[in-house]
Amino acid sequence: MADTQYILPNDIGVSSLDCREAFRLLSPTERLYAHHLSRAAWYGGLAVLLQTSPEAPYIYALLSRLFRAQDPDQLHQHALAEGLTEEEYQAFLVYAAGVYSNMGNYKSFGDTKFVPNLPKEKLERVILGSKAAQQHPEEVRDLWQTCGELMFSLEPRLRHLGLGKEGITTYFSGDCTMEDAKLAQDFLDSQNLSAYNTRLFKEVDQEGKPHYEVRLASVLGTDPALDSEVTSKLKSYEFQGSHFQVTRGDYAPLLQKVVEHLEKAKAYAANSHQEQMLAQYIESFTQGSIEAHKRGSRFWIQDKGPIVESYIGFIESYRDPFGSRGEFEGFVAMVNKAMSAKFERLVASAEQLLKELPWPPAFEKDKFLTPDFTSLDVLTFAGSGIPAGINIPNYDDLRQTEGFKNVSLGNVLAVAYATQREKLTFLEEEDKDLYTRWKGPSFDVQVGLHELLGHGSGKLFAQDEKGAFNFDQETVINPETGEQIQSWYRSGETWDSKFSTIASSYEECRAESVGLYLCLNPRVLEIFGFQGAEAEDVIYVNWLNMVRAGLLALEFYTPEASNWRQAHMQARFVILRVLLEAGEGLVTVTPTTGSDGRPDARVRLDRSKIRSVGRPALERFLRRLQVLKSTGDVAGGRALYEGYAAVTDAPPECFLSLRDTVLLRKESRKLIVQPNTRLEGSEVQLLEYEASAAGLIRSFTERFPEDGPELEEVLTRLATADARFWKGPSKAQSVQA
Repeated sequence: MADTQYILPNDIGVSSLDCREAFRLLSPTERLYAHHLSRAAWYGGLAVLLQTSPEAPYIYALLSRLFRAQDPDQLHQHALAEGLTEEEYQAFLVYAAGVYSNMGNYKSFGDTKFVPNLPKEKLERVILGSKAAQQHPEEVRDLWQTCGELMFSLEPRLRHLGLGKEGITTYFSGDCTMEDAKLAQDFLDSQNLSAYNTRLFKEVDQEGKPHYEVRLASVLGTDPALDSEVTSKLKSYEFQGSHFQVTRGDYAPLLQKVVEHLEKAKAYAANSHQEQMLAQYIESFTQGSIEAHKRGSRFWIQDKGPIVESYIGFIESYRDPFGSRGEFEGFVAMVNKAMSAKFERLVASAEQLLKELPWPPAFEKDKFLTPDFTSLDVLTFAGSGIPAGINIPNYDDLRQTEGFKNVSLGNVLAVAYATQREKLTFLEEEDKDLYTRWKGPSFDVQVGLHELLGHGSGKLFAQDEKGAFNFDQETVINPETGEQIQSWYRSGETWDSKFSTIASSYEECRAESVGLYLCLNPRVLEIFGFQGAEAEDVIYVNWLNMVRAGLLALEFYTPEASNWRQAHMQARFVILRVLLEAGEGLVTVTPTTGSDGRPDARVRLDRSKIRSVGRPALERFLRRLQVLKSTGDVAGGRALYEGYAAVTDAPPECFLSLRDTVLLRKESRKLIVQPNTRLEGSEVQLLEYEASAAGLIRSFTERFPEDGPELEEVLTRLATADARFWKGPSKAQSVQA
């Protein structure tokens, strides 16, 4: 059997997302709007398979064929007849549910590969003897032969997502290195092109000259179109001695279905903002234009307090090893009015709270653009995973001048972060009851502060294409050096493009630190309904949760490559290091032995020193983070952040050794079963599923009732068309003269 690090355990937690009441309260028109947006999100979410690993589309197609022909109960009998044990069949169901839930065979949280926890030969017998194989023997056998080996392979390079020798990714062809990624980013910056909706494919000609294809995601391919915004860029370039070709048409058949449902959703839009937003998204996905998506995002920002909230596109760059390309995601959700009222009060206090952050006023936005901040019950979240909260759009220029929205996903928080006392690790016994009682409420506070005042704060010093600055070069002083500002963002540069591989984690760390810092404010706690001793408990558990999370983060560190696989967890480890460095016994991490005789550890936080020791340490760190970000000081930012993120075995904590303990005691992230919507006549029905691996599989089997086989064919055809880029140097590094 495989190393437990690379399997999903049979007893993995599975929860169903409950949005029944919020859906019931929608009007018939709102339900139709939500339905078509959900369909668009689910179709687009399939692109994540093509953004993850070469084999992911084939695995998905194989599982879809298998479970469409026989549901989990029917397949169960066949599997036992083929010699599988009950445990082995459950392991297969958990694996299949994991592929669906993560939209691929790599964990969305940690980017680690997971493989089936049963012998390959037994799974082969189940697949080749299945009803699906009887109906379509050649197709099923071909799918198995294409992905079977890779499904089980734990060859070192395939264990994690990464670039070059560090791992596998399909954002880049297999022969791309970090140097290629940097060159491509410089090229994109020179042409004022965003990397968000691109992939990079490299081939080498007979003279050894590299040829790069930058491929935009779009419905249209090479066909001429009226939109000069994109078509003028679709040509060949010579750049720094290399050849670049900008093309489009990536994921075209999937995006065509996205566009069809966005068109249908327009008919049920509640206002002109939503209509114009959808029109621009349609333009973006049709043409491959990020500028059109930005325009759609502007209308989205202006659509304040909608009953049905949604966002869709190539959004988060966490899984791009270089940190610039966006994974497709789309969500549809409905407002939770009670929690949203608390967030509205937080927004009303935001301008005052921003003044408490530990950097000079010049480092804050010129004007606080009052955002929408709502708590939502998710109906649909398509992509590789579901977050607890979101602050979008991610376009720096819009965030600085137009604003943003904050979203807390209430029904996700309710199931994904619920804690059972008996499963709590690394805490003192006396902390466990308090932690169980207050983790949920403290997380509500942290998510609110993290999204609104973490991601929503801070200014980027920039010079536009005309040479004008958005800050006064003469008067603004760097508080860390006492000198005038020496660096800034040039025209075309963004936070992601400049800080690349550390951008996501650095920003998550800044937002988490803001949340910890501002949760000490009594006004914040009053907004969420906490005063006196309860408020102190919320603060304590929020800080305790963060330092425990910093220890748990070690699961996502890869010693062999000396790198982190998850931005949020790296951020939490950095905060743990900062608070440990504060000294005076504020935080201690002590190795110990558990009651089972195996290695264990305990995290202790001295609550009496949170304000006297923790707050000043966090203040100094936060100020440095913001100053380096504002000034675009990549060298200084990397030195600071990578210094704290380094994992060594230096005493007293000995983090490398503690990592083994964390892996020994780790609990797998829950799988979440989402409902479907189905149009019956003119009415939309909500279809819910049981909280089990089988229930999750059924939800996907019923997700595409009209065109499941067509989608399988589309995915495998798209994957096959690019397969040569991951076949190794002999097959991937030559092009026709």
